Amino acid sequence: MKFNLILAIVLIIVPGAYAQNRVIYGNLTAYNTFPVMNVEVTSKKAKATTVSDSLGNFSIVCLEKDVIIVKPKGFQTAHQKVNDETDTVKINLVLIDTQKNRELVVNAGYITKSNLNYAVTQLEEENNDFCKYTDIYTLIQVEGTGVQVSASGQITVQGGSNSFIAGSSSALLIVDGQAQNSIDWIRPCIVKSIHILKGSDATIYGTRGGNGVLVITTKK
Repeated sequence: MKFNLILAIVLIIVPGAYAQNRVIYGNLTAYNTFPVMNVEVTSKKAKATTVSDSLGNFSIVCLEKDVIIVKPKGFQTAHQKVNDETDTVKINLVLIDTQKNRELVVNAGYITKSNLNYAVTQLEEENNDFCKYTDIYTLIQVEGTGVQVSASGQITVQGGSNSFIAGSSSALLIVDGQAQNSIDWIRPCIVKSIHILKGSDATIYGTRGGNGVLVITTKK
């Protein structure tokens, strides 16, 4: 009787557990352009494993609220959450750009040498991972060389202190070619690139660039 009860419980639970299994289809890229092949992909809860093909495509079994994990050598580890509405995922892998890692990812068969050479020289901005920052000011403080951000959000550029604007030490803020009074509205994930201009490089903005210029380009 006890055995029959346990068996009945198992028969009820097991089908329910299997019903949560689902196949997620994904694609791996580098520099948001080139497929990344031969990379192992795992699902944390389902403990399934697969490998991306020559086009960077993969399919993997996941459970409810699972996490897809990609840990290729030379790239940052990527985590992609899976919810009830997820059918496909696109994961752009960020290269940890050193000469050693460039050789590593080519030798591992992740990306061809010609594609990588083109990417690191022509698509550098596509390798940024700005989504990891909580706000635009943290992003600027970390990624902007020679930049200081005050508690009030004022941005100053070291070496850029020749402003003709009396009493001002703030850098000129340029977003997508337009001067801005504030960049509070910018989310890190929409930033494509940031550049700091000072000295002769900032003269294209005339006297307004005397304190240095922070140039932000967003993804369009």
